[in-house]
Amino acid sequence: MDSGVVTAVESRRAEAFAVRQENFCDTISFFAPGLKRFSTEEFQQKTPQAFRPVSLTGSACALQCEHCQSKILEPMIPLNPKEGLFQLAKRLHQNGTTGILISGGSDKAGAVPLKKYFPDIARIKNELGMRVMVHTGLVDRETARQLKEAGVDGVMIDIIGADETIREVYHLNTTTAAYEASLAYFSEFGLSIRPHIILGLHFGQFLGEYHALEMIQRYPVHSLILVILTPLVGTHMQNVPPPSLEDIEEFFYRARLQMPKTPIMIGCARPLGDHKVAVDHLAVDYGLNGIAYPADGVVAYAREKGLKPKFFEDSCSCGSA
Repeated sequence: MDSGVVTAVESRRAEAFAVRQENFCDTISFFAPGLKRFSTEEFQQKTPQAFRPVSLTGSACALQCEHCQSKILEPMIPLNPKEGLFQLAKRLHQNGTTGILISGGSDKAGAVPLKKYFPDIARIKNELGMRVMVHTGLVDRETARQLKEAGVDGVMIDIIGADETIREVYHLNTTTAAYEASLAYFSEFGLSIRPHIILGLHFGQFLGEYHALEMIQRYPVHSLILVILTPLVGTHMQNVPPPSLEDIEEFFYRARLQMPKTPIMIGCARPLGDHKVAVDHLAVDYGLNGIAYPADGVVAYAREKGLKPKFFEDSCSCGSA
């Protein structure tokens, strides 16, 4: 890379970081939710039970998406129908859990089966005072209304920006319009929206990510969560290379400039090793606001950039700036 290219790259990083400085305070958030045990020299998880994920469907999912095939459900706490959601939350609360993520596998229409659990969710909020985040999948207007009435603290949804990815990766017979409709329903009822974009979702290649970003820009979202395709053993994408650092860097730049006032976080899912270290440094360089499970040395790197670290043991979807 010649000096001219280096200068251009450094200029773009400085531009993005300046956008951050104009719109946010000088703190950066680091997250270590109880999805897994986490400890580095810079960030030691002290209360892993504070925020726990619950799967309403156990490890079952009708879609069996190419990149996941239910693998992300396996670490979650499976709901025992005999116990019920409220009693599960109460048991967790008694053991020190203050917030839960309610998730689960999708049905063939791309929705997590939430509707029969709304009374329990309302009780969890009203009687236990717990923070409740919900990963919804696609929703209709009535589901959005009931989520609002139940008092959830935030809704999370993966936004897919290419019809080909919806068909070939998610095995869904729908279009990107369904994802934008879900954003519109959430917005209509004033829910706190925390959309996710999976970079490289189309078999490691960028395809609909920028369209997803454009859709999200049209709505008043609380934060944007970026995750990166992580080839998982036992899935059809286990040997697919993750997206290139160049593509990721370009997306970080565009996202920061196109959503200058929106907190942007790096979520839990991204490849490990040197790739993770590089991604986390790029996140700091381009003025992103938070990182889940930060790589070793990234907290110190953020300090070198003049940022003040704050540490949380809940989901990055709970965070703001």
